[in-house]
Amino acid sequence: MSSTAPSALRLNAVLAGLRAAGEDTRLRLLALLSEGDLTVSDLTDILGQSQPRISRHLKLMVDAGLVSRHREGAWAFFRLAQSGEGAVLGQWLAGQLDRADPVMASDGQRLIAVRAARGEAAQAYFARHAAEWDRIRSLHASDNRVEDAIRDALGARRFKSVLDLGTGTGEMLKLLAPQADRLIGVDANTSMLAVARANLSEAGLLRAELRQADLYALPVDRQAFDLVILHQVLHFLDDPARAIREAALTLAPNGQLLVVDFAPHDLEFLREQYAHRRLGFADADLRQWLTDAGLHCDRITHLAPPRQGGDELTVTLWLAHKQERL
Repeated sequence: MSSTAPSALRLNAVLAGLRAAGEDTRLRLLALLSEGDLTVSDLTDILGQSQPRISRHLKLMVDAGLVSRHREGAWAFFRLAQSGEGAVLGQWLAGQLDRADPVMASDGQRLIAVRAARGEAAQAYFARHAAEWDRIRSLHASDNRVEDAIRDALGARRFKSVLDLGTGTGEMLKLLAPQADRLIGVDANTSMLAVARANLSEAGLLRAELRQADLYALPVDRQAFDLVILHQVLHFLDDPARAIREAALTLAPNGQLLVVDFAPHDLEFLREQYAHRRLGFADADLRQWLTDAGLHCDRITHLAPPRQGGDELTVTLWLAHKQERL
């Protein structure tokens, strides 16, 4: 966290922020939330205080713009706000706190324990489903080949903001972290988000934000992202064209949309056993959906399966950019 003083802020915003932060528990909360998303339950375990008390402190800081809140199923997650005058002040205040202070150090140790427990639960879920995912992976190009193709398609461009739709285990966020200033992952499945949160925490990507949401109604700013990804998501959806249109609305001018999915195939067992709604996509269909969403398809890449004959899947990458209106 930078120790650089915040840029000029309005007097009222500073006063509101300082009032909301000016208490020992709330300063401890700012320090903890600077380490990533946490629930009220997490914070009560760490601080040893009651849920109503922690909730009151959090509400004060949310109202002052220091902290943001988002729902994920029955849970609410909190983190330091990322935009606005309150965010500037909150991040600066959190950066001034000495983590070697005995109280802060103790909080940090309990945070490590909470994250470890969360990670164990997430990995247990992953282990229960690993065999299913491994079976599907064996039918198509390796993850390394797909990731290499993604890097090749995107090049060395630096992205201010990346949105990963259907983030799953968070692998795309990890892959693109070196090229991105801001990372947001969205998924409808709370169990998968738990896995992603554990994986990102283990990788040290505490700045990545995760959200539970319907991909047809995204809870993010419009025209705000340089890169949006739909990686192995469309085949689960009833209306993939609608998901592409919704994704396109979040793209900044000249922003890029990357779709990674399967070419057409006839493996019905994927529909019957693994909830695939669509058995792959033809290039012509994807091009049309991209065009209808105001995007221009720049590049299509096909990755052949590791073996020919029998059950096999071709992975396809479609890269498009947002066309500026004249």
